[in-house]
Amino acid sequence: MQFNNIYRRLISGEEKLALVGLGYVGMPIAVEFAKHIKVIGFDINEKRVNEYKNGIDSTNEIGEAIRDTTVEFTADASKLKDARFIVVAVPTPVNEDNTPNLKPVEGASRTIGQNLSAGSIVVFESTVYPGVTEDLCIPIIEKESGLKCGVDWKIGYSPERINPGDRVHTLTNIRKVVSGMDEESAAEIKKVYDIVIKAGTFSVSSIKTAEAVKVAENSQRDINIAFMNEIAIICDKLNIDTDEVLAGMNTKWNALGFKPGLVGGHCIGVDPYYLTNVAEKLGYHSQIILNGRQVNDSMGAFVADAAIKEMIEAGMAPKKATVVILGLTFKENCPDTRNSKVVDIIDRLREYDIDPIVTDSWADADVARKEYGVSLTAWEKVPKADCVIVAVGHNEYRSMSMMQIKELFKEDLDDEEKVLVDVKSLYRMDELKASGMRVWRL
Repeated sequence: MQFNNIYRRLISGEEKLALVGLGYVGMPIAVEFAKHIKVIGFDINEKRVNEYKNGIDSTNEIGEAIRDTTVEFTADASKLKDARFIVVAVPTPVNEDNTPNLKPVEGASRTIGQNLSAGSIVVFESTVYPGVTEDLCIPIIEKESGLKCGVDWKIGYSPERINPGDRVHTLTNIRKVVSGMDEESAAEIKKVYDIVIKAGTFSVSSIKTAEAVKVAENSQRDINIAFMNEIAIICDKLNIDTDEVLAGMNTKWNALGFKPGLVGGHCIGVDPYYLTNVAEKLGYHSQIILNGRQVNDSMGAFVADAAIKEMIEAGMAPKKATVVILGLTFKENCPDTRNSKVVDIIDRLREYDIDPIVTDSWADADVARKEYGVSLTAWEKVPKADCVIVAVGHNEYRSMSMMQIKELFKEDLDDEEKVLVDVKSLYRMDELKASGMRVWRL
């Protein structure tokens, strides 16, 4: 069976490409491909599919452009039978014990197998540890379809690199790593992705290599941030400003420019566990990656403890204080709350019997309540505070003047009694000092 003419048939309109999983990654891919070829967008979430059909982009990744796309959005899995090139972009979270949760990938594999047509190529983009695509996904698809991989259909892997909320590093201008089970499939997969990837594709020799690329690149970033977080902890104990230290360090040509922070989201806070998990299975215990994860996972509690200390030093009884947290999403200017580490700040404060008021106009209130038990308060209903924790760098928080920040506090507080925790170092230190407020920043 020939697989080397799928690209040509896609371009000519004879065949369709399908996206399985229409979240922050899959939906933008589907929309971009639809500018050039026929695309089916499938997701098991009917509510999400209906939103897209009605021109609503809850991910905010492409905004109003969703109204003009030609993607055939559907929750009907049988529509996948009409596609010959299938891209899988379902989430790969971790369980409570930080082991890989591959249920979404397994479910997608079953769905594909039940609706797979002979002569198709399936490409997984979901982040997994090396070996999952070939050892887990292929057997499931073969069992469900009755079709033999390598004979009736072929498979590849191309790790997603979409950065939610990033309007600079977008799908088309991020170089794409591609791989296939053999030379024929690899060449065809490369040609298909080259349709939309202006930055070009980078072919690697095997599917396992491509899987390793993804978990390695995110683990590297996680470790670098963990080092910055350790520097921040040490600077705090030395009573010196971390941001000033890093500004000086970054004057050297080979400084990497990383900053401390809360490391959440669907990639950096998760992917290292996929890498260390497979390493454990092979008899190797991580010496660096897991320690980096431990540091980064502890930062929410570190921030909350710092806020408690500052309130006590300001003469407050923390249990009686009104604490307001600005931001819940895992990063700025993005509605994505997956694996938000702001929740760790909230949980730590609750250990002190403090129930903070949380506001975030970017976040979905229903998701916050369902996933984290956090009730979001509309901005106009936020009460005056004793302590304000600016946890996320949304533009609306970043642009606030010191006068506007002061207006968030109770009127009967003297400036030195107002506790401001600037987690992201959004504000200039000279302005913070001039404000007279009690300020702590990571």
